[in-house]
Amino acid sequence: MAEHQNATLIRRGYEAFSTGDIATLTELLAPDAVQHMPGHNVFSGDHKGRDAILTMYGQLAERSGGTLKVELEEVYANDEEVVTVYHSTGSRNGKQLDTRHALVFRMRDGKAMELTDVSGDEAADDNFWA
Repeated sequence: MAEHQNATLIRRGYEAFSTGDIATLTELLAPDAVQHMPGHNVFSGDHKGRDAILTMYGQLAERSGGTLKVELEEVYANDEEVVTVYHSTGSRNGKQLDTRHALVFRMRDGKAMELTDVSGDEAADDNFWA
């Protein structure tokens, strides 16, 4: 059975995130996309608009000294939503990150329009980014 087209798009997005491919990320995010980030840290809250989301991604890389890695583990997709599970690792200021997340994408016309990140260990994420 062939993979759903939205799953394929989001897999491309994870690869682009991992390699810093801004052109592909720009293509996959709707201009008015919103990303909701959990917790109580510098990245928590709503990042409204593709440019704000891409800026946040750059800050994630910068604050982690380029050590932040995300490994896509699972993808479930239909015409309207994609649910992913990923493992994130990194190091920062002597701290280690090793958490799993779910990221839910609401899709529109082949682009991600709303992204909701759900942390498996919000306190660990908050501590890492503090």
